[in-house]
Amino acid sequence: MPKAEETDQRTERKHQSTIEPIAMRVPEACRYLGIGRSTLYVLINEGEIEFIKLGSSTLILTESLRSLVERKRYPAEITTAVDSE
Repeated sequence: MPKAEETDQRTERKHQSTIEPIAMRVPEACRYLGIGRSTLYVLINEGEIEFIKLGSSTLILTESLRSLVERKRYPAEITTAVDSE
């Protein structure tokens, strides 16, 4: 029988692994969106994606990536029409 303390630690570890980071490095942001590094930098230069600099590190705001996806999203009926062409 696990002790209550062990159960609490396991629950805490599960919770920590599901927390989304506030920001991520460029390679992770590219994987997140499924795009290349140069495309990500184009989006940054166009003001489509927000970032912060900490020392020499460039961190991409996760909220900004989600916002980009929402702005670029097409309704299902348009997507279906595009797929059938």
